[in-house]
Amino acid sequence: MAAQATAHCLTGCAIGEVLGMVIGTTFGWSNLATVVVSIALAFLFGYALTMRGVLRAGLPLAAAVTTALAADTVSITVMEIVDNLVILAVPGALDAQLDTVLFWATMLVSLAVAFVLTTPVNKAMISRGKGHAVVHSLHGH
Repeated sequence: MAAQATAHCLTGCAIGEVLGMVIGTTFGWSNLATVVVSIALAFLFGYALTMRGVLRAGLPLAAAVTTALAADTVSITVMEIVDNLVILAVPGALDAQLDTVLFWATMLVSLAVAFVLTTPVNKAMISRGKGHAVVHSLHGH
């Protein structure tokens, strides 16, 4: 269940993270602006994916928002910290252009490392009935 929760979180984070990096790189934004937009979009897409599922399960919008925040905030935060630390650690990654292997390889590696390091966090939360355990109880996964 922890790996599934982390994969779900990774999907939203990856969509937002890659979109933010693509936008920032395309428009020539500063590294800081690009990272901030990437993180904001990672949270937005991560929460949106969870909300989509719990809304389908019949929760009203306010409850869906609260559930998404409770289920995903820690997971997305850990994932984004790890992901961005990896990107910052790779020389030239933030300045790499979209048509380079460096850009895409760094994104892939950073997300893979984030997955590996976030899975135990999700496992600990689920074992305590927190995080995605709440979401899974709502739609029977």
